[in-house]
Amino acid sequence: MARKRKELPELKNIEITGVAAEGNAITRLGDDGTGIVCFIPFGAPGDIVDLKLTRKKHSYAEGRITAMVKPSEIRVEPRCEHFTVCGGCRWQHLPYDYQLKCKQQQVTDALQRIAKVELPEISPILGSEEIWAYRNKMEYTMSNRCWLTQEQLESGEEFPDRDAAGFHIPGAFDKVLDIKACHLQEDFGNRLRLFVKAVAKERGYTFFDLRAQTGLLRTLMIRTASTGQKMAVVVFGEDNRPAIEDMMTVVRDNFPELTSLLYVVNLKANDTIGDQEVITFAGMPYIEEEMEGLRFRVGPKSFYQTNSRQAYRLYQVAREFAGLNGDELVYDLYTGTGTIANFVARRARHVIGIEYVPEAIADAKVNSQVNGITNTEFYAGDMKDVLTDEFIAEHGGRPDVMIIDPPRAGMHQDVVDVILRARPGRIVYVSCNPATQARDIALLDSAYKVEAVRPVDMFPHTAHVENVVRLTLRD
Repeated sequence: MARKRKELPELKNIEITGVAAEGNAITRLGDDGTGIVCFIPFGAPGDIVDLKLTRKKHSYAEGRITAMVKPSEIRVEPRCEHFTVCGGCRWQHLPYDYQLKCKQQQVTDALQRIAKVELPEISPILGSEEIWAYRNKMEYTMSNRCWLTQEQLESGEEFPDRDAAGFHIPGAFDKVLDIKACHLQEDFGNRLRLFVKAVAKERGYTFFDLRAQTGLLRTLMIRTASTGQKMAVVVFGEDNRPAIEDMMTVVRDNFPELTSLLYVVNLKANDTIGDQEVITFAGMPYIEEEMEGLRFRVGPKSFYQTNSRQAYRLYQVAREFAGLNGDELVYDLYTGTGTIANFVARRARHVIGIEYVPEAIADAKVNSQVNGITNTEFYAGDMKDVLTDEFIAEHGGRPDVMIIDPPRAGMHQDVVDVILRARPGRIVYVSCNPATQARDIALLDSAYKVEAVRPVDMFPHTAHVENVVRLTLRD
């Protein structure tokens, strides 16, 4: 017989005191505020709330706000009607300058508490010039099982039409929140998504059932470039060619601004299209971003920073930290489609890029070719397998600069060890996760010291932050 879970209490008049790295607000429980930390979504420092505990462990608790006794003076009105239900922009209720303050502190805390190395003064965070409509890529899920809010469930109303075009609900893989308007991408994305949904409803095309793995419309990716070019990738869950032809034709005819209209028939159990054939229905198979006169091709499978304007500022910081004078051998680790490698190539003697994804390396080579860049080389493979002592010896010996931009998990220990043996004069470490960046910096501390730090905000209204660190070889 299963043990009955103990009902957790509701606490009255609790003051929220801060924010945490993952986007939650925090307070300390206990009458004197010295108890365990409690994490609370969608709170603001200074709020006085009634709080229902949803989880309690020995060292921490989690709770949700059941009543707002007194709102914080710093609160602002969220723009999005889906705020608190959609799992995306969890800081919309915080002023942007306060968001930046929190992100600056997040970087400082990670470097001080995890890296525990000597630090210079950390430069002020570079805030985003646009805090709405800044994303160049959005991915929407089509589902026949839309998420119903607590209010809808308690209303007693019937909801026979559950088709949705929107975002997955965190923690509910088969539930999708139907989005009326998302403010993170220019309004073109909303118009296209709502049009596709309306056409499907009008013509009786089915929306995907994530449990049964059936249904025609599966996902929709929309990319917009700083050049004005636009891409749509419609992913279908059934190989129904007449319906696919019909849907793609009506999209093409009603959205002439699309310079790249593509589709995929994905019959496997997950939504990833990295291993799927992408078919060009109209226009080009890619769009182009532009940066200082360089053109970067972005295909449906390409990785490109999703905030184009801030990507340029991020790469400027990385190039400045690299301190190039035109005679350096530069390694760009985790190069992706070679954006950073090609961006710095004009100020270096030679640039070598390494990336796990073969398609990305193919894009990187094309990006060099279309820009007339001849001093780059790109290699595909697992970083710890490609970046070896032998590889470095065969490619010009000790590099002058290494630019590192790993995934959120940071670097493998084998990669760190090779870098320490290679002993580049400077390392520029770009990271989307200050915690793993700080861990790796601690591993490099025996040979390298931190000389400069500059956070860059790529994602307003979220807790995510990029950080750039320059490390130099100790004497």
